[in-house]
Amino acid sequence: MSLDLAALAPVDDSSATHPAAPTATPARLEPELLAFITRSLAATAAEVDAAGIFPHANFELLRRHGLPALTVPRELGGAGAGLAQAREAVAAVARGEPATALVLVMQLLLARLLGQGDCRWPAAVREKVLRSAVREGALGNQLRVEPELGTPARGGLPGTVARRTAGGWLLSGHKLYTTGIDGLRWLVVWGRTDEAEPRTGQFLVPADAPGLSVRRSWDHLGMRGTASDEVLLDDVPIPLDHAVDLRAPAAWLTRPDPEQQAWMAVLLASLYDAVARNARDWLLDFLRRRAPASLGAPLATLPRVQEAAGEIELLLLASRAQLDAATAAADAGRPWSAADSGLLKVAVTRNAIAVVELALRQSGNHGLDRANPLQRYHRDVLCGRVHTPQDDSALVAAGRAALQPASHPHPHGRTL
Repeated sequence: MSLDLAALAPVDDSSATHPAAPTATPARLEPELLAFITRSLAATAAEVDAAGIFPHANFELLRRHGLPALTVPRELGGAGAGLAQAREAVAAVARGEPATALVLVMQLLLARLLGQGDCRWPAAVREKVLRSAVREGALGNQLRVEPELGTPARGGLPGTVARRTAGGWLLSGHKLYTTGIDGLRWLVVWGRTDEAEPRTGQFLVPADAPGLSVRRSWDHLGMRGTASDEVLLDDVPIPLDHAVDLRAPAAWLTRPDPEQQAWMAVLLASLYDAVARNARDWLLDFLRRRAPASLGAPLATLPRVQEAAGEIELLLLASRAQLDAATAAADAGRPWSAADSGLLKVAVTRNAIAVVELALRQSGNHGLDRANPLQRYHRDVLCGRVHTPQDDSALVAAGRAALQPASHPHPHGRTL
């Protein structure tokens, strides 16, 4: 199946951000549907990677099956999916095309966050965003990284500034790595006010707001279809109630919500685990078929090759066991601590990278050939390291908790 690059390219009309209404989000994603989605996305994954632009056609497929509304509460028309179902969907999409899966992860996390009873957003604004996901498959994502600040997870005031006007706010700033920008309807922009004592937080910006522009800078080695270009905001006007969650900077330093952290860690880790499983499947097929003349038998008959394949199975089994445990705990209302969810993300991502690197060692030049997908899996899986929490932050948080005096109760418990 060849890819219609015109379907992938940004369009001038509103069809990319205001698509046709999707079908109802199913209460359960049948295995046959997930397998169909995987096959459909995999058929054009190499072309998506080569083009390095947002795959609009992929999201039309996901919209047709209601996936952007998977975690929207049922009372608003979504599926109200738990983590197990969301993880299943993300893994199926990632087995097909992982950049598409990353944009979906961000959408599912945002929709779930807005559907929680303790969400601080104005009710009308929150409902507008969630209903747009149900009715039109509208996508949203959080814009946090900046040239000077880096990621706000490491602290510091953002350079993006909101100035009050008579009718609302004018927002100016510069954001990097805006995953999926060409397909987004809603941008949740991290910024600060220009008040004498600045507040920091989230501003909801429609993607078609005046004063917003996209700088085409995305030329990454991996996850190329995310089209994570830069966003420039130049006095972008938004209504007063679109400053959806502003707090004193210190108020954001409270402990992360364990449930949201568990969801983020499991979905991101599941994405990269899926890439590793693709690499495993390709390698096993290669080893069964490749029969060098000097050997007179397939490479799969060699004990050293069998040992390497066993090592890959060990890593994937360990990842699946941890993902299953964390998913079950979250869906039972007993999510792992934020620190332990961070360790999960690090462990599964490291295992995924190790699997692909083992596959590359066993396949030699064949694995690095651009005609084969293994080199693409390698470029994609390395991107797992950059998502929050990054390895050093996750390990420091876990180490700090472990080193607390024994006389004090451990705030996180031990789950790994």
